[in-house]
Amino acid sequence: MGRPVKAAAARTPRAPQQRRPEGRPPARAQAAARPRPKSRPPQRPKALRLADPRRRLRVITVVMSLVFSVFAGRLVQLQVLDADALAADANTNRYLNIPITAERGSITSADGVALAATVDAYDITADPMMFTPDATGIPDAPEQAAALLSPIIGVPKEKIAADLHTPKTRYKRLAAQQSPSAKNQISDLKAGLEKQAGSRACQAQKRLVGKPADQGGRTRVDNECANPLAGVFNRETQKRVYPSDGLAANLVGFVNGEGEGAGGLELQYQKMLAGKDGHSSYAQAGGRLVPTAGGSLDPAVPGSDVKLTINRDIQWAAQRAITDQVANSGAEKGYVVVQDVKTGQVLAMATAPGFNPNDLSTAKQSQLGNAALGDAYEPGSTAKLMSMAAVLDSGKATWDTKVTVPNRLVRAGQQFKDDIDHDTWYLTLAGVLAKSSNVGTIEAVETLGADQTEANKVLDGYLRKFGVAQPTGLNFPGETTGKLKKPEDLVASEKYNISFGQGPLQVNALQATSVYSTIANGGVRVAPSIVQGTTSPDGKYTPAPPGEQTRVVSEQTAKTLTQMLESVVDDEQGTGGKAAIPGYRVAGKTGTANRGAANGVGYDGYTASFIGFAPAEAPRVTVSCTLQGPVNGHFGGQLCGPVFKQVMEFTLKTLQVPPSNSEAPNLPVDWKP
Repeated sequence: MGRPVKAAAARTPRAPQQRRPEGRPPARAQAAARPRPKSRPPQRPKALRLADPRRRLRVITVVMSLVFSVFAGRLVQLQVLDADALAADANTNRYLNIPITAERGSITSADGVALAATVDAYDITADPMMFTPDATGIPDAPEQAAALLSPIIGVPKEKIAADLHTPKTRYKRLAAQQSPSAKNQISDLKAGLEKQAGSRACQAQKRLVGKPADQGGRTRVDNECANPLAGVFNRETQKRVYPSDGLAANLVGFVNGEGEGAGGLELQYQKMLAGKDGHSSYAQAGGRLVPTAGGSLDPAVPGSDVKLTINRDIQWAAQRAITDQVANSGAEKGYVVVQDVKTGQVLAMATAPGFNPNDLSTAKQSQLGNAALGDAYEPGSTAKLMSMAAVLDSGKATWDTKVTVPNRLVRAGQQFKDDIDHDTWYLTLAGVLAKSSNVGTIEAVETLGADQTEANKVLDGYLRKFGVAQPTGLNFPGETTGKLKKPEDLVASEKYNISFGQGPLQVNALQATSVYSTIANGGVRVAPSIVQGTTSPDGKYTPAPPGEQTRVVSEQTAKTLTQMLESVVDDEQGTGGKAAIPGYRVAGKTGTANRGAANGVGYDGYTASFIGFAPAEAPRVTVSCTLQGPVNGHFGGQLCGPVFKQVMEFTLKTLQVPPSNSEAPNLPVDWKP
């Protein structure tokens, strides 16, 4: 094969050369022949050399790698190393945690009518971080807000301002349990300020540059264009109210400013009534809810309702009667207790002077407790019933045992006497009780033992079975168990005056009432109760367990004592004539005791009382009246007899107890020597 022939297309044809005219020198010769200018000949331009693209790419790659390394390191720090701290900080600043107060359970009377209830109210709250100069544009937002809120919520403006200056917090409660009216006033005021701050003139004013600035260099907004209440909110809550004002207030009690029980049953059943608070958490921006940012809700659990044994009508009658008599007698205080003898349930417990739990500012500290349970006092002659019970039940005497009662009886170097001077009385044991003879009672108790110490041991056993110096079982706040010295600790006259309810013997009013209810119930003591049952948040009602029963004396002893007590009221020689109720047989006993001085040394004034039950032939209720420190008279029959009659008569009608259909036995009270 020969050589390959190159493609014709690969050759570039040369342009035909033009012939130079003859006689003309070549161009280069002509140029050389011309004279050259003296200036520097122009230099040939240097060729432009492009940078190496690979090098440039490497530089860019290195720079970008460094930038992304910084970003990656920062992301690792934020998402891994500081994630928890930043999340907590973010939640602190973005999320509001709002407590949800559980609805407090109600306290009702036996018929279900509320004595203590809960109504809608509002807590006035604020976000202090929305009151900073940076947030509001004004340097004194807390002070301005305080001046506006103080007259509405009744909190000093200095305290409000201090709360709004609290650093690093998103929630502060400025006032608790405000009325809907106060909440509406604040809402209207806030809306007006917000509308004014959003006007065109104010928006233009806020956009101006170069306005005077405060010392921190921040632009200041004129007051008329500011809304210092932007960070103020309201939270729905509840307020405790007492629809019947002071009715049974000393028993029901009251709550403090935080809505927590601070006295009476409100305090005793605080945990049950309060329920369990919840809380909600939500994201906010500028005080407004961010619905897409999530949140959490732990709902509150309402408290249980407590139903009492108190009969509202009887409570009202008892309270009115004792209040009037405290005023009429000039007494320091007084109390009435009404008890169902079969169940031990307290139907009324009234104390005077009382108080209105809706307005504690008008009450004295001494009025806030329940004196019927908190006062320990010497019962005086009403305690003679227990002495007679011991004598009869132990078989040492009968109702008609003859007792010779001198005007004075010397024991332990002391002369004992009755409330009046008299010639020698010749009384039956029933007469000793009817005439309330101290001397005759001492003589009767002496029969319990070979000596006084042994006799007092027997008496002590009965006193304690009746509930003296023992808890009533109510566990009421401030309740006293009373006082009873042990027999071996009794000295001198104490060995004798304990038999007629003075000296080393003290009771509260419910204990004293329970003694008579025990006799009325055939000698069986039923532990007192005030709560009938509770209703849980799910609506389930749980009745309270029945009161514990204890046999104290025999049924026959109780029947005999009842007939002896009728003589106190019906017999013309009895001391309780003012307690008689037409149509009903009444059994009861008066009491007039020297009252222990406040400092615990000696005596100062009197304790007047009357306790009884009716109808005597089939007892239904016991009523007791006690007055402390009366000055317009001091005998129990005169002062408390009428109160007993008024309350007992009303109670029997309220409970629709039929009148007695038999006559009282009228046991003889004296005998002829």
